[in-house]
Amino acid sequence: MRVYDLRTESAESVRRALRHALTEPTPEAEAQVRAIQQRVLQEGDSALLELSRQWDCPTLQQLAVSEAEFEHAYRTIDPAVLEAIRTAIARVRRFHEAQRPTSWWIAEPLGGWLGQKVAPLRRVGIYAPGGRARYPSTVIMNAVPARVAGVEEIILCTPAQPDGSLPASVLVAAAEVGIRKVFKVGGAQAIFAMAYGTATVPPVEKIVGPGNLYVALAKRMLWGQVGVDLWAGPSEVAIVADDTANPEWIASDLLTQLEHGAESVGYLLSDSEGVVHATLQAIERQLPRRQRRAILDKSLTHSVALICPTLEEAVEWANEIAPEHLSLMTANPERWLERVRCAGCILLGHYTPQSAGDYLAGPSHTLPTGRAARFESPVSVETFLKRSSVIALSATALQSLDPFLQALAREEGFDGHADASAIRFTAQGEN
Repeated sequence: MRVYDLRTESAESVRRALRHALTEPTPEAEAQVRAIQQRVLQEGDSALLELSRQWDCPTLQQLAVSEAEFEHAYRTIDPAVLEAIRTAIARVRRFHEAQRPTSWWIAEPLGGWLGQKVAPLRRVGIYAPGGRARYPSTVIMNAVPARVAGVEEIILCTPAQPDGSLPASVLVAAAEVGIRKVFKVGGAQAIFAMAYGTATVPPVEKIVGPGNLYVALAKRMLWGQVGVDLWAGPSEVAIVADDTANPEWIASDLLTQLEHGAESVGYLLSDSEGVVHATLQAIERQLPRRQRRAILDKSLTHSVALICPTLEEAVEWANEIAPEHLSLMTANPERWLERVRCAGCILLGHYTPQSAGDYLAGPSHTLPTGRAARFESPVSVETFLKRSSVIALSATALQSLDPFLQALAREEGFDGHADASAIRFTAQGEN
């Protein structure tokens, strides 16, 4: 983890270092994803099977999960994990039920009414990373808001394990939120399959869920063709800490997100040089007992610690980073909340670990990355809703508004727009 001291180093040199920490797609990666896109479009299921055998399970025979596999998952799942899944679902549902917007109507003062009709999407697709990892939490954090929104059908794509199975926890999590269409497809090909549809995988209206750079690129390429949630690339964590924070706890929270992948990035921002160096020492003590040590070693190489002149400046730098996860590990963290403008999820205080947000605190853990928190929001109930504006004018209202409509339409050179209103009040337009 590189350390920069803003008391002595220029802000511009630090900004360059922060930009370098973010992973950018290479032309080679984009070309590879384009090739996958064309294969899925032209070959459908055969491309999905071949690519899945190449990268996930060499002996994979079928894409769709059978009922027997669901039943086996329930027989073999650890009862403690099943209870945890059900607890997480209940907590996530409770949080997202408070988000649900409704249709609304207001009276048109001149006669008639105006409003907004809110309706759920019909079918959405969730992508859950997998392979050698297990992510039941991703299923929960994306499917529950969709269910609360009223989505009729949810499908799930996730890569098979090397033996062709899926983790029991993932299948049980899917079943517990009402997903019965699960497909053993991973990577960019899964995103394209859900967007275009194949003989086996039905097309969806929107795709949500995190993934690697190739998954994120596939979503970007589909922009405008199908709904996508957000730029969900490698995991990010930023921690603003003062001298009341425990360096061991800071280190643990940093490693929590960094263990997601080698491209993950962590930021520590503090006005205490002592806290920064004590945290670096704590990281070295904790690394040997981490199972994902190789991943952590790589992600730490592009992670950054900033020693800031004041805590106020640390918070401003956090806004510039616009991280996926932001922890305020300070005395009276609520004091700084109003100053935070750009973060996917904000965790307050010393007893709110990163893992609570990832698993069961309540809000969805699918969050914007790559500085997208400057303009994007987390996955929520609203992710799965569409809004339609509704206009109903009376004859009196239109006649009163017509002079203004005429002026604007003719100013823009659209006489047809002007006539569409005027014709309703001439003999030519009378029924």
